[in-house]
Amino acid sequence: MHDAYHPPRVATTLIVVLIVAFVLQSLLLFYGDIDLTGQLGLSLDGIRHGHIWQLLTFQFLHNCPWPFHVLFNCLGIYFFGRPVEEVLGSRRFLKLYFLAGTVGGVVQVATTAILPRHYDLPVVGASAGVCGLLAIFCSMYPMHEITTWLYLLPIQIRARWLLMFVGLFSLFGTLIPLGGLAHGAHLGGILVGVIYVRWGNTLVNLVPAWLRLPGLRSPLRLRSPMPARSLKWEILPKEGDRSDEVMSGEIDPLLDKISAQGIQSLTDRERKILDAARKKLGRR
Repeated sequence: MHDAYHPPRVATTLIVVLIVAFVLQSLLLFYGDIDLTGQLGLSLDGIRHGHIWQLLTFQFLHNCPWPFHVLFNCLGIYFFGRPVEEVLGSRRFLKLYFLAGTVGGVVQVATTAILPRHYDLPVVGASAGVCGLLAIFCSMYPMHEITTWLYLLPIQIRARWLLMFVGLFSLFGTLIPLGGLAHGAHLGGILVGVIYVRWGNTLVNLVPAWLRLPGLRSPLRLRSPMPARSLKWEILPKEGDRSDEVMSGEIDPLLDKISAQGIQSLTDRERKILDAARKKLGRR
């Protein structure tokens, strides 16, 4: 086992790319009278005409001219994407972000095709990928307290309840369209994040080797499940010094348990063992 820290460089770069894309999109719209959403936004009609690239390009466009859409998505990447990248590493982070966005696009298009009274309006935005990052963060750290805002009032809520609320709201909006939002895309992104953390290794093993996306195996078997900078660790009594063999024999089953059931499944004794191992690695 090793505890690696990955500076969140890709998350920061992604924020810059989305802002630059929004500025270019706005300039083309106002000075060139060119609306990119027709060709690059996601729609059922576009997919039916073979415009498969829309599943990727819609993730770089946002509503113009007001910047609130792109800014909220950039804030989501900053607060959820950066700590996720610290644990997963840049490559896995980027693959999961675009996988969540693409699957979200597929769910949105399928919803429009299958359910009645769903209008085929072009979909733009990085929200599906951001929802995937939110789901990964909340699934890895379900007891972490997050401060959110209800109008002007700050409210603290545990990550598990935030994920449940966003997931149920997205499901409701997928079945009953409301607010002009692409709830199906949000729901698809959330499903990717939850499935990856909870059942990622099992699903990867079921897929034939030649169909697997490289680098998508869950990292929770290899690394400490939470970065020290992202969470408040409990102050626990120090365990006696142990050999690497004994420590590894105790930690590996715990990481398997976390990968399968989440960090909340650990007992107090198991948390002490995990914390002692983390402290020992920190002294090296």
